[in-house]
Amino acid sequence: MKNYFKFNLTGRKLLPIWMFFLIAFFVPYLTLIIKMQNVQPGTNFSLLFFPIFILLMIIVSVLTFYLVKLTIENISFKDKTIVFNGSFGNYIGTVLLGMFLSFITLGVYMAWIIRNIHRFFIDHSSHDSNAFKFQGKGGDLFVILLLTLIVPIILFTIVMFAFISNNSEQIYVMAAIQQLVIWLIMVPYMYYVYKWMVNVDYKDYNISWKTNFWSSCGKIAIEMFLSIITLGIYWPMAVLRLYKYFTERTIADSNERKLKFGFDMDPLNDFLFIWGQALLVIITLGIYYSWAFCKIGSRILGKTYLTENNAIE
Repeated sequence: MKNYFKFNLTGRKLLPIWMFFLIAFFVPYLTLIIKMQNVQPGTNFSLLFFPIFILLMIIVSVLTFYLVKLTIENISFKDKTIVFNGSFGNYIGTVLLGMFLSFITLGVYMAWIIRNIHRFFIDHSSHDSNAFKFQGKGGDLFVILLLTLIVPIILFTIVMFAFISNNSEQIYVMAAIQQLVIWLIMVPYMYYVYKWMVNVDYKDYNISWKTNFWSSCGKIAIEMFLSIITLGIYWPMAVLRLYKYFTERTIADSNERKLKFGFDMDPLNDFLFIWGQALLVIITLGIYYSWAFCKIGSRILGKTYLTENNAIE
């Protein structure tokens, strides 16, 4: 038996928060761009850059809190809505402390700030009076970031500079190789980061991906490749297919039984719907985003289900 999720957030409810973000973010952002163009030699640019950069980070953090809060509070399952009880004060304290520790550790703490923020939203959510609890560890994420992103980029950068110094006339060939290598690096990075993020306890269940590395990375690589060669036209289909692929490999596992998630995809109609919403966002210069977010969320979650009565092997 399939039990479907529901997403009840409306564009009208989200609009005030989104408009605040558009105004609060783009005014200092445009100011920063204009000031950068007028910087004279010898000017201490850091006096201007860092305060505005910190302000922009805080604005993005505020939007993130209220957007995620509204999203969580408007997801329901079996006619019971998820409850979120996290406070903005605790959230912004976590963000500011994390930014400070990341700065003084030269970015090393970034894995832990990601863990703390992700855990904040999950651990302060509950369904039917049962709390969720995130089990991912900052140390595991640090290793993932180190091995799938930082080390490969450093090694490739060293090789690239050595190649350019000896073959300066082949810079265009190197640029093409650079794009290909970045694409290849992103595939395992995305797989391991998202797999790390899906590790949540609920009652006596642990919700996680049951996936194979090579087949999953192959799926990600193919969908990314099709999006690139179609100049982005294919991207909604890539998102839909990846969502379906990994949703169907998300398992709620307990000692007594396993429950499986799934997604009823209607490829052509879902593809056209998402593209239609994206075009409306572009035409309205972003103002329509609050409605697009809610309508796409409602369509996707409304087709996402959990099988509860049939155990799987």
